[in-house]
Amino acid sequence: MKPEDIQLTDIMRILQGQVPWSFLFEVVIRIVFLYLLLVVSMRLMGRRMASMLNRNEMAALVSLAAAIGVPMLAPDRGLLPALLIATVVVLTQRGIAQWARRNKSFERISQDDVSIIVEDGRLQHSAMLETLLSRERLFAELRFAGLDHLGKVKRAYMESNGSFTVLKQPEPQPGLTLLPGWDEEYISEQPKAPDTYACCNCGHVRHSRGHDPNTACDHCGEKRWTQAVV
Repeated sequence: MKPEDIQLTDIMRILQGQVPWSFLFEVVIRIVFLYLLLVVSMRLMGRRMASMLNRNEMAALVSLAAAIGVPMLAPDRGLLPALLIATVVVLTQRGIAQWARRNKSFERISQDDVSIIVEDGRLQHSAMLETLLSRERLFAELRFAGLDHLGKVKRAYMESNGSFTVLKQPEPQPGLTLLPGWDEEYISEQPKAPDTYACCNCGHVRHSRGHDPNTACDHCGEKRWTQAVV
């Protein structure tokens, strides 16, 4: 369209575009066809497509979305290319899934592996750096799991699809609080463990009388401590 053809008062152009009214009925047919194509394709790719997706499944879903987007509204685009793209995506995804099921090395390469983020109440900073996981995001996930300090965490795993699995300590130990620092009122209500301190960086706990705040953490080397909570 030429710039002079675009007028804000041209209501019919805004509503109808440059296609005849008959194309609106065709749009209904296109949408129904592409909707059914998407549903069938996701069904053929397995139940995982209805849950949290891994990288390969997300790529397949985005590819399907890109395939159906254009022919849904473009009158000069046919439906067969979308059908062909969906077929290729489904076959590729099913092939990758079957190969990953038979070959553990390929599964690890294509879908990544599980990472231990918290081990016995201590943050594993190397794993957090590798997975690009921030401390705030991790603490939010642990709070969502109903935990208020690291001493209650036996293991926290970041799964290959980005979800979190938290295993609690059978008997909670003193640990670093998971509450945000600005919530001082709630933090003050948490019971403190006597003569027990948690590293503010990794959550490592040390027991000592007459605590020296300049002592380096045995786990990460930091010198910032706070009293552990129970």
